[in-house]
Amino acid sequence: MTLTEPTLTPPMTPSSVDMAQIFAAHAERAARIDALRPGNKDRLFDGLMAAGITHVTVTFDGAGDSGQIESIGAWSGETAVDFPATEIEYAALTWDDPEVEMRQLSLEDVVEQLAYDFLSDTHGGWENNDGAWGEFCFDAAARCIHLEFNERYTSSELFTHDF
Repeated sequence: MTLTEPTLTPPMTPSSVDMAQIFAAHAERAARIDALRPGNKDRLFDGLMAAGITHVTVTFDGAGDSGQIESIGAWSGETAVDFPATEIEYAALTWDDPEVEMRQLSLEDVVEQLAYDFLSDTHGGWENNDGAWGEFCFDAAARCIHLEFNERYTSSELFTHDF
């Protein structure tokens, strides 16, 4: 009998990537972003009320790995109105800087940014596969944001019969 050398390569060395550290850093960043949201919402609602806008509607739709805001409408009571050119401060974190960046954005841009943020937070992947659609209502007087979310999915049912 002939003895042969093994042909498999030796196992890889253990990874030096500390996944616990990566997850902890992600959680810390998410918490910092969450902490910025109340101030951003307050500045938005203050700006909407100052402009006489009672509520804003945002419709979205997505599927097949693509999704977008379809429309943003401003209302004063039952009357559609244009967004004013007013800009407000919006606090954000960038990927490459741990410091909070204060941006000057239009009221409409802040609405859009918050809508995308809330979709990502509550229904991550809403634009994938069969996708989803829905509507936000930013109620300036009540200072709340309401989301109606409709998820699409493919269903399959198996029926068997013996005759």
